[in-house]
Amino acid sequence: MRRFDLAIFDCDGVILDSRESNRAYYNSILERFRHRPMIDEELSFVHMHTTEESVRYLFKKEPVLQKEALDYARSLDYLPFLAYLDIEPGVNETMTSIRPPLLTALFTNRSNTMPRLIEIFGLDKWFDAIVCASDVSNPKPDPEGVFKILYRLHISRDKAIYIGDSVVDEIVAFRAGIPLIAYKNSNLKAMFHVEHFSQIKSILLD
Repeated sequence: MRRFDLAIFDCDGVILDSRESNRAYYNSILERFRHRPMIDEELSFVHMHTTEESVRYLFKKEPVLQKEALDYARSLDYLPFLAYLDIEPGVNETMTSIRPPLLTALFTNRSNTMPRLIEIFGLDKWFDAIVCASDVSNPKPDPEGVFKILYRLHISRDKAIYIGDSVVDEIVAFRAGIPLIAYKNSNLKAMFHVEHFSQIKSILLD
């Protein structure tokens, strides 16, 4: 008997290699308001949080500009930044081999950019449910999205596992009461640690 019936994946840093895309996107917002480019600490933050949280963070010392930056971010076309995106190595082969028998879901803090990414990369062919920040009242690290997925797919949390790469994902899994597979991040507290996507298959189908 399999240990898990459902695997819930984070998007950025797990399914998509999006670090450089995030760098280009948020630096373009900063440049619009004559700010310096992000440092590594800031890039790590925006890589894990929603667009609104990220913009507020980047302009936290300038509340007047913060609203203008938020409005600008909402109007900014994400299409030019898709050139920096790519699917993580091993995703296609692994997702094809685990479903069925497993159900799979995607939980991301992306919001208005998600429909376009689903269309371009065909993400809906790999997932039985996709929940993004605009689908919940409370984005990650709140586990609301996890519970929404469990309810929608009729799976109890003792048969689910979460795959993520950040501290935010670690907190989500802990608060939801489900185990974590840490992807390319040995610093996270997790039941399993993997360095390549193909390693996830043996864990899920064991």
